[in-house]
Amino acid sequence: MKLDMLVLMAHPDDAELGCAGTIISHVKKGFKVGVVDFTQGELGTRGDAETRMKEAEAAAKIMGLSVRKNMKFRDGFFLNDEQHQYEVIKVIRRFQPEIILANAIQDRHPDHAKGAELTVKASFLSGLKKIETTWEGKQQGAWRPTKIYHIIQSRFIEPDFSVDVSDFWEEKMQSIFAYKTQFHTADAASTEGEQTFISTPDFMKFIEGRGRELGKNIGVEYAEGFTKGQPLGVSNLFELVQ
Repeated sequence: MKLDMLVLMAHPDDAELGCAGTIISHVKKGFKVGVVDFTQGELGTRGDAETRMKEAEAAAKIMGLSVRKNMKFRDGFFLNDEQHQYEVIKVIRRFQPEIILANAIQDRHPDHAKGAELTVKASFLSGLKKIETTWEGKQQGAWRPTKIYHIIQSRFIEPDFSVDVSDFWEEKMQSIFAYKTQFHTADAASTEGEQTFISTPDFMKFIEGRGRELGKNIGVEYAEGFTKGQPLGVSNLFELVQ
């Protein structure tokens, strides 16, 4: 299956928090979008690998993904090395996306920047014909995405551009709340047990505030911000909005 957009993230729920609105927006425009999580988030204080996988599946349905896959790299310990790069290359060649969305270039959780670096390196190497890979026993052809954009996560980074997600904010929040072990909702299990950085009501206020702040900056209600690794170009200045 060829995808228009592939979202490569370190943990289940990274995509939901950082770019679910953008994903849903593009799915509803008819684009095929998939998410590949590098790890199962098994080192998280709350929940476990099994519950996180089930929650990710529920969130995938809300977002309308064409595919969701987990690489089962070691949470906290995966590396940007040859072994991991080869595995990510295989996924990129399998889905042949035009656009890749990746983790933040720097953040509170070290896996996020590491995931971003791994994605960038693998995306470049994926375009080299002399690197040979196979998928389900078949030789893969070289493929390099046209663009890679990075989400903004816990630490604020000035976005290079923002996407209006006002019409999809409620669905974005539904996809986040699919992770019942991780986030605070009125009726979720996250109100019980040891609290973490992301499980408190204040974190949900932070997500709301970030979306409103980014939206205010471009004159809309809610937005998600992205940074770029390469120059942006357009053929029509009217494609740019204030």
